[in-house]
Amino acid sequence: MHIVTDSGADVGLDPKQLAELNITVVPLVVTLDDKTYQEGVDITHRDFYELLAATDSLPTTSQPAVGTFAELYREFAVSDPEILSIHISSGLSGTYNSAMSAAQMVPEAQVTTVDTKTLSAAAGWQVKAAARAAKAGWGVEEILPLLGRISDASDSIYTLSDLTYLIHGGRISHMKGLIASVLDLKPIIGVEKVNGTYIQMGKTRRFERAVEGLVDRITKQYPAGSALRTQVLYANNPEFGAMLRDLIDERFDCDWLPVGPMSLVLGAHTGPSMVGVAYGPQSAFEAIP
Repeated sequence: MHIVTDSGADVGLDPKQLAELNITVVPLVVTLDDKTYQEGVDITHRDFYELLAATDSLPTTSQPAVGTFAELYREFAVSDPEILSIHISSGLSGTYNSAMSAAQMVPEAQVTTVDTKTLSAAAGWQVKAAARAAKAGWGVEEILPLLGRISDASDSIYTLSDLTYLIHGGRISHMKGLIASVLDLKPIIGVEKVNGTYIQMGKTRRFERAVEGLVDRITKQYPAGSALRTQVLYANNPEFGAMLRDLIDERFDCDWLPVGPMSLVLGAHTGPSMVGVAYGPQSAFEAIP
């Protein structure tokens, strides 16, 4: 079985690990100053934020072309027609729909598409779980319920100090965003699980307090001391990423996945200030091979 995903699902694996788990990552696309880049192919995380800091322009993003997925599915079908294609939320990106359209163009491949209804680390958790299960010999009919349980158990929340990028990208209401910008509010934003879109979960006037507010949100779901799987990612804000990790670690018994930068294309939506965390009860992940 081949596992296909996109770079918005932050799997956090190096090329050797991806090869061992038979995961192929299709790059998302970012355009800045009329130049278009494929994430991880011709632009790095560091390069992107250096370019962003040097311009007054705002980035735009796009999903991989349908043809890109179709070509990949055809190539894989030669060796093994069974393909599990797992992608970031259709409520926030057109990537899942591109994969769906491509699957219909390649009848020789047995493509099952999965809408994670989330993004970044939480989506990456589903991808890695599927890959490990496939490597252990599980079939699609066993893997899909596992991904459903992981999805139900996983949450993502984040905050940022500048709403300009979210407003520009159309990921939040322009009116609400503009009001918040005028009032200099720092929102706490989550990803709801029905449509996989952003929801506001709180707001404050100080960014430091908003970061603390993320931990308060987790505490409303799980008592202090709970055993949680946790992963902090950030756009280009390692200082506050480290702060968030420390605050969470003070309250919970954490199984930590590596802290680091998120997909630069997702960072293009949020701007460089964003810090966030994916989390869920550790017991929900014990069934992963």
